[in-house]
Amino acid sequence: MIRVQTEHGEISVSSAVFTTITGAAATNCFGVKGMAYRSMTDGIVHLLRRESMSKGVKVHYNEDGSVSIHLHIVVENGVNITTVCRSIMSEVKYVVNKNTGVEVRDVNVYVDSITV
Repeated sequence: MIRVQTEHGEISVSSAVFTTITGAAATNCFGVKGMAYRSMTDGIVHLLRRESMSKGVKVHYNEDGSVSIHLHIVVENGVNITTVCRSIMSEVKYVVNKNTGVEVRDVNVYVDSITV
């Protein structure tokens, strides 16, 4: 949870808010099939449904009040992976900052699989 101090008081933003906003922003980008989750038991990458896409997002709270975000995604076959990842990084930074007011230090995108 991150706390933002304003002149009117304190605002607390939970991890669930960050993961939901981040997952929605990432999956709305062109070329993204969905969020990914690698099973610890068998090592297989699973495409997550919309209601559980927060498993593909990790948020790290930095000491300076900013956040670092790690995303695991599945991309569509035939897209330029570098371009898709840059688009996700830009979109996630913008949407998280716009909706929460918290600065995003960095967004790390991990492409776990490619699907048709």
